[in-house]
Amino acid sequence: MSESSEDMVPLTRSAGVALWRQIAQMLEAEIRQGVYPPGGQLPTEAQLAARFRVNRHTLRRAIASLQEGGHLRVEQGRGTFVQEETIEYPVARRTRFSEAMQKLGRRPGGELLRGEIVPATPQVAAALGVPRGAPVVLLDILHTVDGRPASLTSHYFPKSRFARLIEAYRESGSVTKALQAEGVKDYFRRSTRVTARLPSIEDARQLHMPRTQPVMISEDVNVDETGRIIEFAVARAPAQRSQIVFEP
Repeated sequence: MSESSEDMVPLTRSAGVALWRQIAQMLEAEIRQGVYPPGGQLPTEAQLAARFRVNRHTLRRAIASLQEGGHLRVEQGRGTFVQEETIEYPVARRTRFSEAMQKLGRRPGGELLRGEIVPATPQVAAALGVPRGAPVVLLDILHTVDGRPASLTSHYFPKSRFARLIEAYRESGSVTKALQAEGVKDYFRRSTRVTARLPSIEDARQLHMPRTQPVMISEDVNVDETGRIIEFAVARAPAQRSQIVFEP
């Protein structure tokens, strides 16, 4: 949006409604009308201040109000964006991210950020039932929905059973197919623990979110058809645009 005189919006300074609130109401209306689509970026702070003929302090208060209301998100160093629709993550005995998103009419994707052998931390060792420090396979995957970052998941597997899993994932781009290549025909969720915390610097960067907003943590233990534990997964997703739905 330009800063020309045609785009300037004079506010009513004697209407009994604070200027920042008028700006917030106008921007919210434009968001609802699709002027700024989900995931879309708003003009810069300077452009908006010029458009509404206000100082930056007034504008920032309007933006903060819309952020608190869940309409916008402010990413440090990147700008202000319209909050995307809430993504529902179904949790059932057998749940696959890609299948679940496709059923919702969304477009899933994934990018392997890290694939290596690491020593099992106490948490990972307890979840997988292996000794502390035992070698485990780690796949750090950034999951996307409709081309936008949706969640970060750290997948841990016992190396003693899945020595070639990293290569198998790189070949297929799918955890399910990689496990099948390693002899696991199917797998199921044994337990899910959901908590929340503020994101790390790296998680906030990858998920395009501010560090002041929480991420929802889902810790899953998965087993094969015989009930043997094969995976411990820790997923982090922006709490403001994520919802976990438990299904029977």
